[in-house]
Amino acid sequence: MQKRRFGRTGWEISEVGYGMWGLAGWTGSDRKETDDSLNLAVESGVNFFDTAWGYGEGLSERILGELIKRYPDKKLYAATKIPPKNRQWPSRPEFALKNVFPADYIVEYTEKSLQNLGTEQIDLLQFHVWEDAWAEEDEWKEAIQKLTKEGKVGAWGISINRWEPNNALKTLETGLIDAVQVIYNIFDQAPEDNLFPLCRKLDIGVIARVPFDEGTLTGTLTKETTFPADDWRSTYFVPENLNKSVDHAEALRADIPAGMTMAELALRFILNNPDVHTTIPGMRRLQNVRANVAVSDGVRLDTAVAEKMKAHRWDRQPTKWSQ
Repeated sequence: MQKRRFGRTGWEISEVGYGMWGLAGWTGSDRKETDDSLNLAVESGVNFFDTAWGYGEGLSERILGELIKRYPDKKLYAATKIPPKNRQWPSRPEFALKNVFPADYIVEYTEKSLQNLGTEQIDLLQFHVWEDAWAEEDEWKEAIQKLTKEGKVGAWGISINRWEPNNALKTLETGLIDAVQVIYNIFDQAPEDNLFPLCRKLDIGVIARVPFDEGTLTGTLTKETTFPADDWRSTYFVPENLNKSVDHAEALRADIPAGMTMAELALRFILNNPDVHTTIPGMRRLQNVRANVAVSDGVRLDTAVAEKMKAHRWDRQPTKWSQ
């Protein structure tokens, strides 16, 4: 497993991390299989784990806390997120900070996450949604500075709203944010325009989420794919999105190098960019762990292949179903 320096934190983290959303909100999770997959990930060199209170109302955090206890001799970095008080994902421009992240609420959920994780400090605590209009408001700044001073949080981050990579730029300029988490994959290349250059300038850690475009870039979805009603993907892959997503994936097939799967290409595309410090695919099954960690071999994409990927950029705007 290759490691990368996580911005100004100085942490050496695995370039393939572990996204823990799939432990809650997606069907098909089996607790034993989940634990076996987490264990295999650690034993394969993964040391960065991304969760959130919102993933099962603390369940995913508690699973991560148990993992940390199982490996007391290893430094496993725990990244979690404060849910929006109004429980609206993503945020919208008309939302006021006082209704989403008031100071007392930030403190309250920091304590909840600490209890779930069973640690004295949260390595990285992220705001689960964000609006750049809040950049100059003092309430959130005072709250995070207080929690940092108390030693309860090591670093602070923002999980940027889907398809809005520029909706945090002013906030990053405050100097109070150490990391950003943003959707970045073969389709979603917009972070390269403004966000990544600013992160490079400010030495901010970058987490690339949704590497497989919620499953599209595994190459396994068809226009007939359906999901159970209690699976989050049933509300995301509405016909309008599913049909276009499958069309884009099919267009990509012609540019997949021989001997490589679409999923492997998706990860290699992300790791080809030095501005990214880690990507966090979901890995609920052992075969997924083995396949994903194998991509961290230090081999970069052929220049010609990387150039072809630019043609697959797909700029999208947030919708009611994009969440």
